[in-house]
Amino acid sequence: MLTRLLRRHLRPYTRHIAVVVAFLVVQTLGNLYLPNLTADIINNGVVAGNLPYILHTGELMLAITLVLGLVSIVAVYFASQISMGVGADIRDAVFTRVEIFSARELDRFGTPSLITRNTNDVQQIQVFLQMALTIMVIAPIMSVGGVILAIREGAALSWLLAVAVPVMAIFVGFVLATVVPKFRTMQTKIDRINLVLREQITGVRVIRAFVRNAPEAERFREANADLTATALSVNRVFALTLPAIQAILNLSSVAVVWFGGRLVSQGSMPIGNLTAFLTYILQILMSVMMAVMVAILMPRAMASAERIEEVLATEPSIVDPVAPALPSATTGIVELDDVSFGYPGSERPVLEHISFTLQPGETTAIIGGTGSGKTTLLNLIPRLFDVTGGAVRVNGVDVRLQSLEALWGVLGLVPQAAYLFSGTVASNLRLGNAEATDAQLWQALEVAQARDFVSAMPGGLDAPIDQGGTNVSGGQRQRLAIARALVRRPPIYLFDDCFSALDAATDARLRSALREQTRNAAVLIVAQRVSTIMHAERIVVMDHGRVVGIGTHQELVATCALYREIVISQLGEEAAA
Repeated sequence: MLTRLLRRHLRPYTRHIAVVVAFLVVQTLGNLYLPNLTADIINNGVVAGNLPYILHTGELMLAITLVLGLVSIVAVYFASQISMGVGADIRDAVFTRVEIFSARELDRFGTPSLITRNTNDVQQIQVFLQMALTIMVIAPIMSVGGVILAIREGAALSWLLAVAVPVMAIFVGFVLATVVPKFRTMQTKIDRINLVLREQITGVRVIRAFVRNAPEAERFREANADLTATALSVNRVFALTLPAIQAILNLSSVAVVWFGGRLVSQGSMPIGNLTAFLTYILQILMSVMMAVMVAILMPRAMASAERIEEVLATEPSIVDPVAPALPSATTGIVELDDVSFGYPGSERPVLEHISFTLQPGETTAIIGGTGSGKTTLLNLIPRLFDVTGGAVRVNGVDVRLQSLEALWGVLGLVPQAAYLFSGTVASNLRLGNAEATDAQLWQALEVAQARDFVSAMPGGLDAPIDQGGTNVSGGQRQRLAIARALVRRPPIYLFDDCFSALDAATDARLRSALREQTRNAAVLIVAQRVSTIMHAERIVVMDHGRVVGIGTHQELVATCALYREIVISQLGEEAAA
């Protein structure tokens, strides 16, 4: 997964990678050449007492070191550009994919997990790529070149390489086999932490209202302790890694000095060659150790890549048709023709055989008990879900044959949970129409009965709105969401129980103003209160996913038992009579 993900996203950076590799090869070859110069200084300068040779060779070594420093800076600069660029591209790809997910895919992954995948998981891949571009290029060249040059400097000691390098490789393999499963588990547990934290921050009022602070704190402690335990088990393995590698390095150095010293005393090996051999074996083992550092990062990057690929490989269940159909005219008519809908794997459909039509200039209302399928039915019109039977037609064309943007362009949706984005009142309202003037915004606020409280806010239209609209009340959020839809002035309005937080007087004023504002549009209102919808031209009564009555308020009071029960429970016997 990691290889496939990086191969796909590294293609635009081929030239940068070539620059990094070229500079790192130069850096590595220079580092391999320096021990040879050290041997020359000792053998031909120090032993022979040749000071000019020492100075000349020393100047050459200093010049090479300065060049290698500049080369290293350039290589790291380009490597950083590549890793940060790839990270940005992956984040953009994940975000773009999530944006086209339907509600079904969003529910499958969950918000906390998607956030973790687009932040922490991408960061793990960035860090790994940064290290891999620098260290993993140097390590193999250093290892192979070091072995060759070490054998050239002291063939009699080459058997030490055959012992030290395999021991290091076996240890690295053990570390990888131990930590890979643990890193996969860690990412899942980070998801859990995000889930618990998000729930507790979002639902802090509910937690305090029901005095659940202690149990919720305990739930967070359990999730935190679970993640901590896994992280500690990984770190225990890593705690052994560095001392073990240091032990292998030091024992190798001792062995080189021990056996090489004998060869020097016997006159079969110059002292300079022994010094160079010792440097080369340390370079070889250090390159292996650097590879271990990258190998330590690799398991977590692999686990993160799997999670990111899972998102990128998920095809949304609702997509644009290959050849979208365009309505011949914007009529504002919505037809639900024998509509049925069921979730995959469910025992029975949520909606069954529902048929009615929304006409321009008319208000159609849907009412029914909790769980009767009202919101699900409304969500079929903007194609948040696809029908499993029948058809939904907007402007005479099946919504499944239209492009999603074209479909959404003729709808003004006010969802059940009124959500506002961080910014200002004006920026939230202009989500409906980016070109709307201030006068149009104030007009929409007037209709939505929001002008008074917006005028009282410091800055008016420029008053700040926190994320989610947490700095305004629930009723104010609903009215701003309604104003946002009105700014768009679409031919079809969909109001999903968005009057529930309004008092009766405000509700009545808003409905009166709304009727005038939407007199040429088709309006669908999902509501719980009879008073909100009793003046609609058509009321659809739903029960357990079926339509049990369609008509005006007076007709349904007389003919529909369920509607009559709702009216009596809310308005009393006199209203039903």
